[in-house]
Amino acid sequence: MRKPPPSSVYKLNFDAAVFSDLDRTGVGAIIRDEHGQVMAAMTASGPPVRSSMEAELLACRRSLEFVVDAGFNKLIIEGDNVNVMQAISSTKIDCSLLGYVVNDIRHLVYCLEWVSISTTRRDGNKVAHVLAQHARNSIDNDVYWMEDSPHPAVEALAYDVLLL
Repeated sequence: MRKPPPSSVYKLNFDAAVFSDLDRTGVGAIIRDEHGQVMAAMTASGPPVRSSMEAELLACRRSLEFVVDAGFNKLIIEGDNVNVMQAISSTKIDCSLLGYVVNDIRHLVYCLEWVSISTTRRDGNKVAHVLAQHARNSIDNDVYWMEDSPHPAVEALAYDVLLL
């Protein structure tokens, strides 16, 4: 039986966008508290990829690095790619070509005090999706928000409030 979550648990939603025409990817991540208030968010450019699975795994790793750097250590991690969420929550050794990324993610997760990993619907990941898409407009600058709503995703955040 799983222990109940401790106090001060934050939720991380992440997503990736593939910009084939620009030969790069976008990463979006948002961290919220139990009341849905934005604690931190980011939009960042990523490298070109061979598959959407690779893009999602790299986005997950980048988002977790951001979370750890920002000092959050009790997390519910949500993404909308079932295969990615299963890969990172599995205890099986990943011998695939992307296994090194999965292992990096597992190492970052292992460093957290408490974690729960789950898949969410695409609608439940809209803010992270909008932030990942926003990376198309960023040339080489990653953008971070701390305790402030990210302006590219204000409409998506308002939509999320309606769902609560």
